[in-house]
Amino acid sequence: MSEKNREIQAMETGRPGFESVEKGMVSIHGSIHRLRKMSGFSFLILRTAHELIQCILEPEKCEILGPDGAPWEGALKEEMCIRMEALAVEEPRSRTGWELHPARIRILSVPAESMPVVIHGKEIPASLETILDYRPLTLRNERERAIFRIQDALVRGFTEFLQQEDFVQIHTPKLVSQGAEGGANIFRLDYFGKEAYLAQSPQFYKQMMVGVYERVFEIGPVFRAEKHDTARHLNEYTGVDFEMGYIEGFEELCCMEEAMIRHALQKLPELCPQELKLLNVRIPQADPIPFIRFYEAKELIARRFNRPVREKEDLDPEEEKLLCQLMEEETGSEFVFVTHYPTAKRPFYAMEEEENPQVTKSFDLLFRGLEVTTGGQRIHDYAVQLSKMKARGMDPEQFESYLQIHKHGMPPHGGLGMGLERFTARLLEQDNVRRACLFPRDIHRIAP
Repeated sequence: MSEKNREIQAMETGRPGFESVEKGMVSIHGSIHRLRKMSGFSFLILRTAHELIQCILEPEKCEILGPDGAPWEGALKEEMCIRMEALAVEEPRSRTGWELHPARIRILSVPAESMPVVIHGKEIPASLETILDYRPLTLRNERERAIFRIQDALVRGFTEFLQQEDFVQIHTPKLVSQGAEGGANIFRLDYFGKEAYLAQSPQFYKQMMVGVYERVFEIGPVFRAEKHDTARHLNEYTGVDFEMGYIEGFEELCCMEEAMIRHALQKLPELCPQELKLLNVRIPQADPIPFIRFYEAKELIARRFNRPVREKEDLDPEEEKLLCQLMEEETGSEFVFVTHYPTAKRPFYAMEEEENPQVTKSFDLLFRGLEVTTGGQRIHDYAVQLSKMKARGMDPEQFESYLQIHKHGMPPHGGLGMGLERFTARLLEQDNVRRACLFPRDIHRIAP
């Protein structure tokens, strides 16, 4: 076995695509990503699960077999799935530092039609809507699929950190009898003659499970029936949620999230170095993340930008961008925790500040101009929770199963929910959150 083949074998051990390296030959499978005919040979770019590999195809030196094993009389086409045996040859000009010279190609499948979009360029020359219309195909583009390799690495980093911190992974129902947030932004459906909903968050179940395991997390789908048509909203997204008990204050939640993000970001160069390079990703520092109270943030933005305050109970999208700009200039951080949101803007389970019940022990995390996380300390006392629900005109009987935990003893606890697609989009500096979602669901799109 040549030294180059040893290097390839060491690099590709366990990867889909490479099957063996034997007698100087590589056995590999993948799809023909691009085929360019030259004089006497062709450049064939093979797309494997991890990368694009340059191949030099010389017809007189390569046996080509069809799906039935008989000699193939037709031409090779892009998007054919093939298995090949090839010689690995050192080639410094290649992205990998080597190229393959096929000796035998076995065609495994033949596409019935040509591709409706061009996917083999650096970027897809089409609008976002077209890219999403043909999502099963456009995800084969090198840059498109790099996004989701990075997203996968983030999830692996989050999961690894939380498990190291003794969080138990749970899987909660997505068909529920009550909405965690309430209001109109909830999908209703018929459940065998009863009214049910798609879960807005795993909130109630996370809190229930704190009474069981103390620390729990879930990474799963979240549904919001919000009729927003913006670059920052999805109607189904992936929530990264955790909840923890026996806390002294909501600041512990912020510190845990900061450490989780830092761990995941530090893992990225190890898990997906090629993708980070391809997308020219700027990995931010998440140590330490500064804090600012909500009303201080509003006043700071108004003063520094001579901007009137319009929305008194929340930050509007422009304010989020301006605040991140200011905090980066003053602290160097591209993250900022905004704390103590108004009680009127937070859900019924948010704990209020004792000294000032008009604000809650809650926070949002902003990252590069966009809110990516909402969290806070929860009410754990039964009488306090009951009183707040009644003050909001809610019927406690509709939340009987949820209130069991308050009746029968809960520790001080809290948690948060992060939007995975939003976090990915800001990390990769994408202009639309749908670019960081495999198959987006918004007010216009339910397919593919």
